[in-house]
Amino acid sequence: MARTAMMARNKQHHRRKTIGYRFGDEHKAYIRACQHNLINVAEGAVRAGKTIDNVFAFAHELKTTPDKIHLATGSTAANAQLNIGDANGYGLEHIFRGQCRWGKYEGNSALIIQGPDTGYRLRIVIFAGGALANSYKKIRGNSYGMWIATEINLHHDNTIREAFNRQLAAQRRKVFWDLNPDHPNAPIYRDYIDKYAAKAAKGELVGGYNYAHFTIFQNINITRQRIAEIVSQYEPGSIWYIRDIEGRRSIAEGLIYNKLATSIAARDGAYILPKEKAMQMARDKQFIKIIVGVDFGGNGSGHAFVATAATLGYEKLVCLRSVRYREGDIDPETNRRLQDIDPEMLGQLFVRFIEGILQDYGFVTKVRADSEESVLIRGLRNALKRSGRGNIKVTGATKSKITDRIFALTSLCAQNRFLYTEDCETLESAVSMATWDTTKQELVRLDDGTSDIDTMDALEYTYEDDIQKLLRDLKRAG
Repeated sequence: MARTAMMARNKQHHRRKTIGYRFGDEHKAYIRACQHNLINVAEGAVRAGKTIDNVFAFAHELKTTPDKIHLATGSTAANAQLNIGDANGYGLEHIFRGQCRWGKYEGNSALIIQGPDTGYRLRIVIFAGGALANSYKKIRGNSYGMWIATEINLHHDNTIREAFNRQLAAQRRKVFWDLNPDHPNAPIYRDYIDKYAAKAAKGELVGGYNYAHFTIFQNINITRQRIAEIVSQYEPGSIWYIRDIEGRRSIAEGLIYNKLATSIAARDGAYILPKEKAMQMARDKQFIKIIVGVDFGGNGSGHAFVATAATLGYEKLVCLRSVRYREGDIDPETNRRLQDIDPEMLGQLFVRFIEGILQDYGFVTKVRADSEESVLIRGLRNALKRSGRGNIKVTGATKSKITDRIFALTSLCAQNRFLYTEDCETLESAVSMATWDTTKQELVRLDDGTSDIDTMDALEYTYEDDIQKLLRDLKRAG
């Protein structure tokens, strides 16, 4: 009776439209090999189709696997649901549409599948995050048959080990991983992927190993024109280009803003917008907002103020002015030595900067300051009130991921959408000296006092909340 009712329900949800899967030859070969191998790894550039390959192969196995419960992970549970469950219309919930529903299973989000494709057998896919040291606790208590993970290099080792342990009782144990290229010596290579490859080459890996490397140029679902658009948004030679476009593992080294720094050194003026023209743009209402970023100094660093303007439609980002003050430096406007920059003097310097922007450009939309210094932020607010500028709102900066902020600026530079006026001498110096810390495996900007990180932080505070609007056409998902 129950089986008859289930069949009736599934007839009501009969799928009339087939998902438009199109795979290139390299992708077809990888998917076919997934049927015969325990560990399957798809690595390569963004938009290469890696995740979709694994989702398709994983779904195919779900139809016949004897195991009931399976695991899907990402850096966060939301990431796993987005890239594996939905996947822009190609995910598990679409493959099993009419035969599945979202629910909860032992506290975790789960896709519950039961219908003709699984022979009306119940199959549960649990979705969980894996980036934190304690993420593994969310997947304890269950035995999993298969495990699919997106961005496996962003998973904590505790999660990886626990997921493997949870598969020990599986009747058909399979693993599907995807990742964008990382540092060549990243733990995911050293402890897992390269180790598996070496063992497989010697015939020592029981169960089989299936590895494939893909680039965006092998994804037949993206037009040549679209590929050209995506590539144009990267700075050639940058770490992002090497990893995201060429799909190669790479060590971060050298200048961060190579194209911009080269232009500054050559004095070719490629990124300079004359101040008079910028002022005219403000008068013509071409600036939709002017944001001032503030980074507070201390322990050898300096107080930095930077103002940027976004043009209509977020087409361009223009740096209008930048200054940096350190104790002992000469004030560029008064030629007096700054002996002691106390909170009161800091407020005076800040108000002077704000009034300069108001005089030249007419308005300031908002101020975003280092959110870790709440006392100093209150001081800036009070200084504005005393000067009669209390209507200008001062808030704490979001302080988003630094590499996201850096990528946004390098992308804008690659598209010639970042400009600065001649009032940005400290900005020129800062971007010319910004380098990667080559002693770290993760991407970290060098911060040892040899470069002006204060100005870079202040600059980034001005646009970090608008990155999605500035890079609206660029999707970095794998």
